[in-house]
Amino acid sequence: MKNNQDDAKTFAVRLKAMMEYMDREVKRSRLAEQLHKYFASTTIPKGMHCLSLRLTDEYSSNAQARKELPQPELLHLLSDNSYHHFVVASDNILAASVVVTSVVRSSLQPERVVFHVITDKKTYPSMHSWFALNPLSPAIIEVKGVHQFDWLTRDNVPPLEAFENHHGVGNHYHGNHIMGVNVGDSPTIFASKLQARSSKFISLLSHLRIYLPELFPNLSKVVFLDDDVVVQHDLSPLWEIDLLGKVNGAVETCKGEDTRVMPKHFRTYFNFSHPLIANELDPDECAWAYGMNVFDLNAWRKTSIRKTYHYWVKENLKSNLTLWKFGTLPPALIAFRNYVHPIDPSWHMLGLGYQELTDLERVRKAAVIHYNGQCKPWLEIGFKHLQPFWTKHVNYLNDFIRNCHILEPQWFPQN
Repeated sequence: MKNNQDDAKTFAVRLKAMMEYMDREVKRSRLAEQLHKYFASTTIPKGMHCLSLRLTDEYSSNAQARKELPQPELLHLLSDNSYHHFVVASDNILAASVVVTSVVRSSLQPERVVFHVITDKKTYPSMHSWFALNPLSPAIIEVKGVHQFDWLTRDNVPPLEAFENHHGVGNHYHGNHIMGVNVGDSPTIFASKLQARSSKFISLLSHLRIYLPELFPNLSKVVFLDDDVVVQHDLSPLWEIDLLGKVNGAVETCKGEDTRVMPKHFRTYFNFSHPLIANELDPDECAWAYGMNVFDLNAWRKTSIRKTYHYWVKENLKSNLTLWKFGTLPPALIAFRNYVHPIDPSWHMLGLGYQELTDLERVRKAAVIHYNGQCKPWLEIGFKHLQPFWTKHVNYLNDFIRNCHILEPQWFPQN
């Protein structure tokens, strides 16, 4: 003011303009941070790519890596309903290994654990090698590729063909990720829009859980786990829960103290400005979580859940992907309506992949912790103070892991 001999009004106008400019720059930087974090979350770390390649090579050259899983004399247990059957579908070897290892270590009766690991065709040799060379006795582990299920044909999986043939799908999941971003979007909203464009949502593995009754026709109850969870307590009591005729035992996500992780109703996921959604759904209806679900397959087989799921996936495609915001959960929220039995929230704690200020005491007490979000524990962007709950189930002395230079993340607590 002194140098330019400005009056107070001129100075105030200039100061306001400067503050608005700086505010825009800060927001631009935060949006750029979210975009970079998104790309970091969708990449495959070099060490994990190496692990897959080395294990695939081992499968082709080492008979021990190709041995039958489980052993022939144990095959009948794969359909024995007196055992506790878990299912995980993943193309991430290290993540799947942590899920299985944490379940077995936490189980009070590991000899009753049967794990069905499902992966895609290209990952099958390496996934099979890993579990063949690293058995978790006395648990029983089966590894299957989707190509080995006779039931999984295009006629029985309509979403796959629909995704491949829809002209807008490729552009939505692989196109310009800045398109559709509003200037007024907060970094959190921008991050959610980026997450919704992850190409994993159009893979068969992401939709696989909707076909569990057909994939396991002889089983009556299974626990389905996502590959970004860690099990910390014995899960056998889940088989004792009476679902009261319902199909899906799940933790509701509209109740709880965490105001970022647990305030989710249908309005969080669906576009209620669309007449089809507005006419069919209640925005205040409580949502629930995928990631750790108890499925009563006998009750499921008596319903039209899969048919409803297919209908809504196709309707979303007809509406140019405008009915909902996130991946595979929204059509499941509709398909499982009136078939969900709420279970205690202590069974499944969410948000470790996007909520940095997670209560560590609550993490320690939870039966299953879920790193849903972009900051997976195997990535550089993972939250350092939350990674040890995951890394303690990785054997960093394993020859394959060591030779691929997969190193344990270091975290030094702040004083």
